[in-house]
Amino acid sequence: MSVKCPKWLENAVFYEIYPSSFFDSNGDGIGDIQGIIAKLDYLEQLGVNALWLNPCFASPFADGGYDIADYCQVATRYGTNDDLAELFRSAEKRGMKICLDLVAGHTSIAHKWFKESAKAERNAYSDYYIWTDSWLSPSCGMSMINGAAERDGSFAINFFSTQPALNYGFANPDPKCKWQLPVDHPACRKVREEMKNIMRFWLNLGAAGFRCDMAPSLVKKDPDRKETMAIWREFRAMLDEEYPEAVLIAEWAYAPQSLKAGFHCDFLLHCGTPAYTTLFRNEPERDLWDGLDKSGFYEKDGNDYTVSNKHSYFDPAGLGDAEFFFKTYLDHYERTKNDGFISIPTGNHDMTRISDLRDERDLACVFAFILTMPGVPFIYYGDEIGMRNVKGLVSREGGYSRTQSRTPMQWNSGKNAGFSTAGAEELYLPVDTACGAPDVAEQQSRPDSLWNTVRQLTGIRRRHDALNAGSDFKLLLADYPMIYTRSSENEKLLIVIQPARRAWQTEIVLPKGITKLAPVISTDISAEVAGNKLKLSGTAGTQSGIWQMI
Repeated sequence: MSVKCPKWLENAVFYEIYPSSFFDSNGDGIGDIQGIIAKLDYLEQLGVNALWLNPCFASPFADGGYDIADYCQVATRYGTNDDLAELFRSAEKRGMKICLDLVAGHTSIAHKWFKESAKAERNAYSDYYIWTDSWLSPSCGMSMINGAAERDGSFAINFFSTQPALNYGFANPDPKCKWQLPVDHPACRKVREEMKNIMRFWLNLGAAGFRCDMAPSLVKKDPDRKETMAIWREFRAMLDEEYPEAVLIAEWAYAPQSLKAGFHCDFLLHCGTPAYTTLFRNEPERDLWDGLDKSGFYEKDGNDYTVSNKHSYFDPAGLGDAEFFFKTYLDHYERTKNDGFISIPTGNHDMTRISDLRDERDLACVFAFILTMPGVPFIYYGDEIGMRNVKGLVSREGGYSRTQSRTPMQWNSGKNAGFSTAGAEELYLPVDTACGAPDVAEQQSRPDSLWNTVRQLTGIRRRHDALNAGSDFKLLLADYPMIYTRSSENEKLLIVIQPARRAWQTEIVLPKGITKLAPVISTDISAEVAGNKLKLSGTAGTQSGIWQMI
């Protein structure tokens, strides 16, 4: 498979850091950039070679930093622009890339553009946002806020009431609504140029690219996303010309659109099809975007996406349905494998953690899957030790139900789990103090820990080019177990994933020319080659295995 992308992305293993919760270097109770720098050796040891930082820019933090007040200024709580530049340099010395979170669709009401736009008198920023022409004008089906500015009009929002939508125009402006500008309006073109300059600013400082929040949300009334896709292709063309090693990663959740729009990667997530949910969620979460203008975050595309039961494939009871997942995945994979990569993350800041109802061995099986599938894997901070959801927390900075998965990283068994020297009452969020809370130091000291398994798997992925993001994939069995191959010009690997806690056996026909297997890693799986057939069996525990096919 040939994908036009920066070479480094082929063997990248990403690690997502929620800055407020990773490591506090100055004792104020909130994580910071110097704290990330202090833990780069840890990340290198874990085997990750790329980082995605959630927004670290100036913000009122009404939505965890996704409400940006200044795109080109690091938030004071995290440090300075110089600190971020130092992080870029320090990471580069270790062969790591760092991608920032680009919120292109909206800002905070505290942004200077919005403050100017909200003024009654016309000015250069009046059309940077979507305003009706009167506070009494109908919203035309959009989410609007009125009564919040001296300007006679209501403004459109993308998410919370404090996140006004930037104006990239309307694909099909309603003639009755004169305030709906076309995408080629000079003001809408100027917003595009502003976003290009923001990208240039951080790329010049050392960033390796951007994860793009709510990527399909740019152009309004754009049901087939064609105009939104055209804007992202324009952004990609700028990168290809000026920064060919930079990457764009979409929060879009529909690869047949996002990868055609110029993104190098798109996430398979719960805010798109339920494919991700059927892998890991025993009780499907309410769609984060339910009831909102989803701006194209999902598309049924003729498939039946009704979740038939409440059991994920990685449910230890083995009551899930791998075929349901692959119905969507293989369709998207075949349609986009020459355009970019579908990324399967362990989780992220908007989701509950995958550790619920799973022990370390169960989670090791999840990691074996994520780190051997095509595409670019993403590990959410703390998932490598099985950090847990801390339920019942009061919402912090717009987190609401998401707050439970944003608690401080647990480094050791000391004060505040090693996250901060501040008093417990000063912490950004409380650490997990319940019995059995995992921590890095304990797991690093135990050879059979989840942390050591993840480290082993990241090493295997990076040593075997058959596990590169774009190497070939072939599904052999979508059941318990799940069996597939990954192939490059130099090697072919067989992967077996068995998340059900029960004894099992199965038999498959080997690919033509394969006569034996050489184990790379296996957890109690018996593999016996007899002629052109492979007999596999295992005991009652969760298992996974990787073999070289010879």
